[in-house]
Amino acid sequence: MPENSSCSSVSSCDRSSCEGCPSANGGPKSMLENLNEFSSVKKVIGVVSGKGGVGKSYVASSLAVAMAKAGYKVGILDADITGPSIPKMFGVHGPAYGTEQGLMPIETAEGIKIMSLNLLVDDEESPVVWRGPVIAGTVKQFWTDVCWGELDYMFVDMPPGTGDVPLTVFQSIPVDGIVVVTSPQELVQMIVKKAFNMAAMMNIPVLGVVENFSYLTCPDCGKKIFIYGESHIDEVAKELQIPVFGKLPIRPEMAGAADSGDFYKMENPELNDGVEILKNI
Repeated sequence: MPENSSCSSVSSCDRSSCEGCPSANGGPKSMLENLNEFSSVKKVIGVVSGKGGVGKSYVASSLAVAMAKAGYKVGILDADITGPSIPKMFGVHGPAYGTEQGLMPIETAEGIKIMSLNLLVDDEESPVVWRGPVIAGTVKQFWTDVCWGELDYMFVDMPPGTGDVPLTVFQSIPVDGIVVVTSPQELVQMIVKKAFNMAAMMNIPVLGVVENFSYLTCPDCGKKIFIYGESHIDEVAKELQIPVFGKLPIRPEMAGAADSGDFYKMENPELNDGVEILKNI
């Protein structure tokens, strides 16, 4: 064999037959999963946070309620498998049941469709001690196996951080955009940028950012009290060129409504700007 035969072979190879090569068959294959065939979802909005404890489920539920009250058909996919809280906020309980069309979500009295692991377990207070791949697989099944019917907007309440589940959602579900939730602390810039950069890596638009626990309004004089310090969200949003969906105050009545399952009755006018953005995506 001539000395340069292997080199010429390599140089003439178009790599189209190499298994696993991104160049094969015209480029990398999509990892998107098919939606349940009896479902139609027009827009999917992910609600994310760079860290836990900032009220991500609260914001996801607030946006869902606002869109439902605006006349849209809304569903919530609770992807926070190990810490599901959505069903309790809306006062719904399982067990969810299956039909030939798929697993049926539980619908609130006001028409919001919800699927959460807490609607599938016998004891809602039992911990979910699962490894990452099992959790990620469950989230995908909430997309592929649940009969959502016709929805204008699906809100995906994701667990905090940038781990398995957010990655699975971004790769498996056609997310139209994300809303980042944070709190008014000095480290807000780092937290928002983590979520922002992950979305950029996955080519998913960041629709806006919500600052929760922004302030407390004094019940006597009406003065705003910045318990966690002055807000930094405007400067961060300006730097990243994303809009601020709203700055949410601390409102004890909201926590009470969530605990009692009456969250739909509450209003969050501070999110009006964000709701208008969602209507026009």
